Amino acid sequence: MSGAFHVIDDATAPALGDVRDAGPDDLIYIRPAATSRRDFPKYWEAAGVALARGAQVVVLKREER
Repeated sequence: MSGAFHVIDDATAPALGDVRDAGPDDLIYIRPAATSRRDFPKYWEAAGVALARGAQVVVLKREER
């Protein structure tokens, strides 16, 4: 079974409902730039719901230059 792959950053993001409904076999990447989104708190909450439903949520760190 193949899960969904979602990426959240400053320019693009899936529908909030898609993030909230994610579960086992789904993967959500949150890039550092996502924190600059005005709606980031909603995505953060949705990612928490997805995590509780069994999705894998990966919060990427800023790369050192």
